Order: sequence, then C-alpha cells, then structure tokens
Amino acid sequence: MKVNFSPSREVAEIRGHIDHPIIDGDGHLIEFTPLVFDYIKKIGGGDIALRFERAFTSRSWCYARTFWALPEENTLDRLTSTLPKLLHSRMPELGLDYALLYPSMGLTLTLSFEAEVRRVLARALNTYYVDVFGAYRDRLEPVAVIPTFTPQEAIDELNYAVGELGLKAVVLQSWLPRTTEHHGQTIHWYDALGHNSAYDYDPVWAKCQSLKVSPAFHNIGYNIGTRLSPTNYVYNHLGSFASAQEATCRSLFMGGVPKRFPGLNFSFLEGGASWACQLLGDILGHYEKRNKTSVQAYNPRRFDLALAGELLDSYGEPAMTPYRDAFLKQVKAQQNAPDDPAGYDDFLESRITAAKDIVDVFSRQFYFGCEADDPLNALAFKAEFLPEGGRLNAMFASDIGHWDVPDFRGVLPEAWEMVEHGLIGLDDFRRFTCGNITDFLTGPNPEFFKGTAVESRISSVLPAAAE
Repeated sequence: MKVNFSPSREVAEIRGHIDHPIIDGDGHLIEFTPLVFDYIKKIGGGDIALRFERAFTSRSWCYARTFWALPEENTLDRLTSTLPKLLHSRMPELGLDYALLYPSMGLTLTLSFEAEVRRVLARALNTYYVDVFGAYRDRLEPVAVIPTFTPQEAIDELNYAVGELGLKAVVLQSWLPRTTEHHGQTIHWYDALGHNSAYDYDPVWAKCQSLKVSPAFHNIGYNIGTRLSPTNYVYNHLGSFASAQEATCRSLFMGGVPKRFPGLNFSFLEGGASWACQLLGDILGHYEKRNKTSVQAYNPRRFDLALAGELLDSYGEPAMTPYRDAFLKQVKAQQNAPDDPAGYDDFLESRITAAKDIVDVFSRQFYFGCEADDPLNALAFKAEFLPEGGRLNAMFASDIGHWDVPDFRGVLPEAWEMVEHGLIGLDDFRRFTCGNITDFLTGPNPEFFKGTAVESRISSVLPAAAE
C-alpha cells in the first residue's frame, strides 16, 4: 500500500514561519502486544508469560474504570503509533522532525505486577523497543521504561536499557503503592521517590547522571485517591496527569533531590504547566511565611501572656471572663511543651535557603510536558505573571497514539494557535517546540542528537543547547 503523506497547506504554512526543527517531547508508541508476549516468554519463560497474560487479560491490575483509549476509527493513526516505518514515513505530514516515543503498556503495567513479572516485563518491553524501532531512530527515539519499586531494580534496568541496549531516554515510575504496619494496623500510602520515601533513591539519581539520561515521569493519576470510580472514566481522568506529576514534583523538591543533584534535569509529562505555576507560587508563599526564621512568629513561646491578660480584661466579652485564667494557663502549657523531635524547619530537607533557590530549581532543572491543545501552556512563558519573574520550561507534546488526539495531522496546528492568538511569540514557540526539550535531553548528554536527522539543524539553530 502506497500513500502520499504530504503535509497539509496549514502545516506547510506553519513550517514556513519557523527556522528550527519541531521536536515532539512526548509522543506515544502503541506496543504490538502479540510480539511483546513473545518477548516476555523468551526473556522470562513460559510460566512468567502465562502469569502476565492472565493478569493482563483479566485487568486485575486496574481498579478504576478504563475503556476505549486508542483511536480505533482512525485506523491509519492507530497503526501509525504501532508501526515505526509508517510513523517515520508520516513525520513530514505531521510537521514533526523528531519524536520521543513513550510507552503505552509500560506506563501502567509495570506498576502493579509482582516483582518477578514486573522486572521481566520491563526488560521485554525495552528489548522490543530497541529491536522494533532500531532502523528508525534517526527520527524516532523509544523511551525505556524503568520500574522503581526498589532502587536496585531501577539501577538494574537502567544499566540494561541504557548501558547495554543503548536507549537514550528513560521514564521512571513514581507514586508507588506501599503498605506499612503501624501499631498493628496496615497503612496504605504512595511513595513519590523523594520526601519520606521508603528507600534512599539517591543511587538511582546518581546512576541516571552517570549514564547521561534525564529522568522523566509520566504516571497516570487515575486508579488512586478520589479517581477510583467504577462507572465513569472521564471522572477518573479529569486532572489526573497533573495530579500525578504534581505529587512527584513536590516530593522530589521537598526531598531535596534537585539540590543534591544540581546537574540533573527532571521532566513531568502530560499534565501541562498550569499546575507547576501554582506549585511554584505556593512553595514561594509557604517559604516566605514558614521558613526556619519566619515560622518562629507562630511559636507559642512568642505569645505575650501579660499583653493577652490586659486585652482580655479590657476587651473580652462578659461570657469569656470566667475562662480568662484557663485560657492563659492553656497557652502557658503550650509554651512549656517539649520541642517537636522533627524540628520546625520544613525546608531543611529540601536544602532551600532562599526564594531564589526555589525559582532556580523550577526554571533550570524542571521541565513540563504540555499537550498541544492546552492554551494554558502559554502561562509558562509569562514572566510577568510568575513569581520572582521566573519562567517554566514547557515542552511541546503531541500525545499521538491515545484517544485525546483524534487526528495526528492536527497536533502542530493546535500548538501554533498560541501564536495565532497572540498568547506567545515566535521566540517562545521556538523554546516550546525545540529549545526546552533539547535542553532537557542534552543537559546530561550533549551528544544526544548525534547521528539523528536533526543533528545539524540543532547545532546551527540552537548552538548553546548542542554544546
């Protein structure tokens, strides 16, 4: 079958306005499941393959309602995400020059299975990605899936996927389900790899750094918390990616991970940038009023008992008078209470010592994947609206392969609407569709684009990013 995959007039006109490559920071491949099952069997054996297939077909790993997630009616697009040769052929039609392709199966299935099956699945998927996409990596880069239930399994798969297979981009699981026994009760909670984690994940971040890969996070936000409806998928899906990425970002930040690894970049995908604007402002607001010095204004020991007595005597309501001394005695008891063993500096672990440190982390080390059709992406470029005049590194993401992109050809025009509507300028569009994702990838690995179809254009258009 031969088809003419020429760009539409609209795509051609957009490309005529720009002088830089369009890099898709978050496209998706859809695994060809019969072949994946074969890889699982080859790597893990028949018993592992059978255990996986039973769980996969029964959907015992999923608690919330999910259904119809792929563009089935548009069969051309549906198979474009599965057949790398087809996607490679259609890249000019879509107006894209290069794409990171994140897993579909790998985003959810490596969250829930028992350790033996989970590790085989990750290895099978990563081997499948290299084998199936190997001839097309000049424009299509499959992203390795890294399970993180323990630091060791993450390190093992990083060594294999990046060190042995040669994959150049990784996506790590976060908000892992955990259980803890506390005073005879089983407590269920979620570990987001930073603050209060069950393990020390610093060896994982160090391994990412040594392998020259930037960790990305692409967790789903349904199937947990308030997004567990058994009857309504949209209810579960609304805001789910932003919620999941915010949890990971907040945990890493408050856990001090970016400050301990200042040369490492982190990306939070598919949730947009508006949540990041709010989180940045919220952290700054909390730091202003609850840093180790400011928080002392709320210390009961700073309460002036003598002044309080005078105010109660002069302005207290008659009904309060019988309780005057009891109130003051209660405050006195608070003043004499022993100090909290956890201390009173909630920013100690984060290693933040000034507001500028917060802005620096968000504007230099954090990157945010934004789907093309979200007009709030423009907020990331509005320094006048963001605290401290900061900016956020919003990255263009097509999300091709999933239901929210009914026609792959419309992705670039949707992103361009921000320019047409005057929300951002051409320089911002360059950063959105090329500069920020390039900085994210080349920060740890300056040779990321070496040998790709966009190598020369990135070197000439964005020399600082390619150095």
